[in-house]
Amino acid sequence: MLNSLFQFFTSLKLTVVCLGLATLLVFVGTIAQVEQGLYQAQDRYFRSFFVYWSPGGADWGIPVFPGGYLIGGVLTLNLIANYVRRYKFNRANLGLLMVHLGLVLLLLGQLFTDLLSTESAINLQLGETKNYSEDFFASELVVADTTDPDTARVVSIPTTLLPTTPTVRLPQKPFELQVRQFWPNADLLEKAGEGTVESGATDGVGRTLWVQGRPPTVKMDERNVPAATVTLSGAGKPLGTWLVSGLLRPQTFAHEGRSYEIALRPKRHYTPYSLTLLDLRHDVYPGTDIPKNFSSRVRIDNPSSGENREVLIFMNNPLRYQG
Repeated sequence: MLNSLFQFFTSLKLTVVCLGLATLLVFVGTIAQVEQGLYQAQDRYFRSFFVYWSPGGADWGIPVFPGGYLIGGVLTLNLIANYVRRYKFNRANLGLLMVHLGLVLLLLGQLFTDLLSTESAINLQLGETKNYSEDFFASELVVADTTDPDTARVVSIPTTLLPTTPTVRLPQKPFELQVRQFWPNADLLEKAGEGTVESGATDGVGRTLWVQGRPPTVKMDERNVPAATVTLSGAGKPLGTWLVSGLLRPQTFAHEGRSYEIALRPKRHYTPYSLTLLDLRHDVYPGTDIPKNFSSRVRIDNPSSGENREVLIFMNNPLRYQG
C-alpha cells in the first residue's frame, strides 16, 4: 500500500494534472473576481481545499472542484517525491535540486503568507499618535471601561458574530448585550427616505437617525460600513439601546459610577509601541502635477525598550520595525 501511494505521488501524470487544474482554477477564480471581488474570490478559490457550489439562498454547499490549498499541497508533495525517486544528490544535479527547491519554497511561502500575514493600515493626522493599526475589511463592536484616564478595558466582539449571536455575555463587564438588528452595509440619514427604517435607539445620537440598508459591496475602491442596534442590560434590567455604526464616533454612558464607551469600528491590531506623525511632504516637479516625493517624518516610542527616535519614511524607503 505504501509503495502504491509512493508511486502515485511520484507520477509525472499527477504533475501534469495538478498544473492543468491550477491553470483552470486561476482562470475561473480571476473571472469570479468581477462579481465576488478580489478577497472573496481568493478565499473561495485559492485559500480553500475545495470550491463549493450552493443553490440560491442555501447555507450548505457541494464540493465541485479542488481548491488552491489542495492543488498546491499535492503538487508540493509531487515535487518532493519526484526528486527523491528520480534524482541523485550530486554536483551534476545541483541545478535540478535548486529548481525543485525553489518551486517548493514558492508554494510553501504563499501558504504561510496566507495563514500568518495580517494586512492593516495606520491612518494618522498631523501630530496624532497611535499604537494600533486598523483592518481593511473586518469590524468589531466594542464596549470599553474608560473610568481610568490612562487605561481602557475593552471587550471586543467581531461583527461576524452579530447576525448569529443574539445575546452576548460580556466578560469582566456587568453587562449582557442583545443584538436587535444588524446591517452588513448601511447608510445613516437624518430624515426618513425610501428604504429607511427607524434605528430603534433609545440612547445616544442614534435616536434621531434613520438606517438605510445597502447590499454588501465587493468593489476594491468601496468599503462595507456595518451598523447595528444593540441593547445593554445590567442585573437583568435594560440600560438602553444604542445605534452603533462605522459612521459614528464612540458613544458614552455611565453605570454604577463608572464611565463606558460603546462603538462599532474597524478591527484594531495593537502594538507595544506607538507612532506619531510629525511632518509630511508631497512634492511635485515644477510646473507639473507629477509626484516627485512623498515623505513622512514619524517618531517611534517603545516604552518596553526605552526607544524614542525619529524616522523619515519616503518613496522606496519604508519603515520596517519588529516585523
